[in-house]
Amino acid sequence: MSQVLHTPPVTTAPVSPADEAAALAARYGLNVSGARPSLSEYVRQLWARRHFITAFATAKLTSQYSQAKLGQVWQVMTPLLNAAVYYFIFGILLGTKHGVPDYIPFLVTGVFVWTFTQSSIMAGTRAISGSLGLVRALHFPRAALPVSYALQQLQQLLFSMAALVVILLCFGVPVSASWLLTVPVLVLQFTFNAGVAMVMARMGARTPDIAQLMPFLLRTWMYVSGVMWSIDKVLSHDDLPHWAMILLQNNPAAVYIDLMRFSLIDSFHSHQLPHHVWALAVGWALVAGVGGFIYFWKAEETYGRG
Repeated sequence: MSQVLHTPPVTTAPVSPADEAAALAARYGLNVSGARPSLSEYVRQLWARRHFITAFATAKLTSQYSQAKLGQVWQVMTPLLNAAVYYFIFGILLGTKHGVPDYIPFLVTGVFVWTFTQSSIMAGTRAISGSLGLVRALHFPRAALPVSYALQQLQQLLFSMAALVVILLCFGVPVSASWLLTVPVLVLQFTFNAGVAMVMARMGARTPDIAQLMPFLLRTWMYVSGVMWSIDKVLSHDDLPHWAMILLQNNPAAVYIDLMRFSLIDSFHSHQLPHHVWALAVGWALVAGVGGFIYFWKAEETYGRG
């Protein structure tokens, strides 16, 4: 009696059209549209667009006050008016000017430097969500947007620095070689601001409501950054908790503000700076700049989608 062996039929899983398309694209060397490039390639692409970044920042700065009669004068008037308001409220009414030499140069320097950070972060938060038409129409590394907004704020700060120099001279602050230190301070602060702007750009692209929350967070950050008062004077009291002293000393905004004051104001001495202040300034710039860039790059293919 013969035995018939029955072998089960071989079944293969159905191949989806997407898998077939992916296999076909791989066979002919086609890439996915909008795919995230490697980190090194992304840096190369961003550097290749450096002229676009500069031109975009300059155009945004020029158009910012184009509807105002005073035009670009407001680039200087806005932080000066803020400084005048803070001087009346904090310097006169609350008495924070007592015991602080050259209080007006001290205050104006703090306001100008803080405005640079604040405006860079606020502009970065809306960099993607406020430029969806550009993002969806053109192919370019999206990091160019938050970087260009930070560069725009740096350009505006340089205009304000001209007014700051006049104020320093009017209040008897002499020109000195330490003014050259403003260059590395601004480079480090720009790197920090651009990094934080990229972090906020990615978060703002995903959740646009963050832009409504940021003014409250930034205002709180300003009040603890020694813009209107001397951190060194507050730290001289022993009634502060140790953790609060550590936060005040290592606050990145306060680090850059105090370094700028040390560079420009001869009555602001080195003992008023936190320990290892230059290491702190470089460290914050590297952490924010490199970390923010990588964080933004990881979501490159998602910007403008949905």
